[in-house]
Amino acid sequence: MSSKVSDWFKERLGLDDLPFFRTPDYMYKVDYWLGALVAAAFIYTVISGLILLLYYNPEAGYSSTEFIINKVPYGSVVLYSHLYGAYAMIILAYVHMFRNYFAGAYKRPRELLWIVGVIMLVLTLGTSFLGYSLIGDALATSAVDVGEGIISSIPGLSIFIPILFGNYDAGDYGRVLAWHIILVALIGLLFAFHFFLAEHYGMMPSRKVKDKVPAVYTKEEWQKFNPWWPRNFVYMMSLVFLTWGFILIIPNALAYLNGLPQQLNPFLNPKPAPPPNSPAAAHITTYPPWFFLFLYKIADFTSDVLIFLFIGVIIPLLYLIIVPFLDRTSYLHPLKRKIFVGIGILMITYLIQTTIWGDLTPGIQIPVSQQILVYLPPAVITALGLAVIRPKEDKGGMIKGTVSPIMALVFVVVTSLFIVAGATFLANPTLITAGVLIPFAGIFILTTKKMAPVALRAEAQNQKVISEEVSRVPEWKKKLAEAMIAILFIFAIILASQLWIIPSTGYLSNLFGIDLGLIFLMLGEAISLYHYVVYRK
Repeated sequence: MSSKVSDWFKERLGLDDLPFFRTPDYMYKVDYWLGALVAAAFIYTVISGLILLLYYNPEAGYSSTEFIINKVPYGSVVLYSHLYGAYAMIILAYVHMFRNYFAGAYKRPRELLWIVGVIMLVLTLGTSFLGYSLIGDALATSAVDVGEGIISSIPGLSIFIPILFGNYDAGDYGRVLAWHIILVALIGLLFAFHFFLAEHYGMMPSRKVKDKVPAVYTKEEWQKFNPWWPRNFVYMMSLVFLTWGFILIIPNALAYLNGLPQQLNPFLNPKPAPPPNSPAAAHITTYPPWFFLFLYKIADFTSDVLIFLFIGVIIPLLYLIIVPFLDRTSYLHPLKRKIFVGIGILMITYLIQTTIWGDLTPGIQIPVSQQILVYLPPAVITALGLAVIRPKEDKGGMIKGTVSPIMALVFVVVTSLFIVAGATFLANPTLITAGVLIPFAGIFILTTKKMAPVALRAEAQNQKVISEEVSRVPEWKKKLAEAMIAILFIFAIILASQLWIIPSTGYLSNLFGIDLGLIFLMLGEAISLYHYVVYRK
């Protein structure tokens, strides 16, 4: 029956003629499909945003938000999940970008694909900032105030403030909403182009198959792989439902948490803060949205706005855009690209460090000496760690890490320092001790892997079989998967039958979002098991 349905769609839609990438068996793993997770979060956020648009009145931002939460049937479910759908998109976009960065996926012939992706990330951050501002609470208003202050402090740019923000300080968010929609539409257009390029070049092959650029499969090799329809579509739908499930469950469960510490509010509180002019607003610490905490903290490093923009925006963005043209080596292995890998490690480390710093000390000026104390250790440790790991080719021409006497010494030193740093952090959990502990933890994990001979032998064996067919699945495992599919569908039906007895407004209404999220998770897992049963050999 499923085959007939698949053939019907294939014939009507001409799916065999689509120039979509044919996928080898080993690529049906989540790390190859991170872009699909980002797309799933984007699609959910657009759908929920269109629903909110039916009820939102930009001329009264805060009261309109309160109306959606308290009066619109399941309005809080849609609003909170819309907010966390954007959060999920940002986090997944970062993971997707850095995964491709370390894999060398920005190299020839994927330079344009990479650049479009970086631009989409920037637009996503800007769109999320504008959407966050539409709430109209004290935190959103404060965030816009800071953004306005940064723009107005740059000579000649003050004229753009009314164009960008309109009369937001009077509670009118019409201009902010307009830009929010425009940027979402622009992301959609770029996403279509990005998707076309991704399907044209195909997913990045494993380094164990192609370890040099251009890392693309030839047309002859493509013909041996699985067609896009229906297997890729089925696998992608499982990821979409799983992503939607988490987007619904997390914020609607967090809605029942009360009394969170102030430092956790930018991360774990989906509810609006008090309105900006209320007495309660005077008792809360104003924060920017969490995804801009790092940027606002960099503003505390200097009083010169241009220096702040160069450090926090221009230099990182320019580097990410031109890195395909800076890294001209033909190798993909990280040990053959140490400088660029080191820069990537530091970008992640500094992003996390500065975000935490901005959360703990919002608006507090930081002297240069303290900046050096926080940012120098990760740079030194990363440089030393990459310097002592030497690449070496095995008999098959593959690159593997070798353990030298210096590496062994480094392992002992890093392990000792990691233990000391961990004990210090537990005894005195401050930003400085955390800033020292995080890089030591990363280097400790890296050196441990290099010193583990069993893991190295297993990795060497895996290199020989990556391009071969996946081993046959025992029949009993498929039977068990079929039983699990039936059980998941039964539980999903039971939960669906209970959805309509949940109150549409009030304290219990967020249970609707939790139950719907669980249904999506069950559907996603059931489709994943279906993919396992039908397509795994």
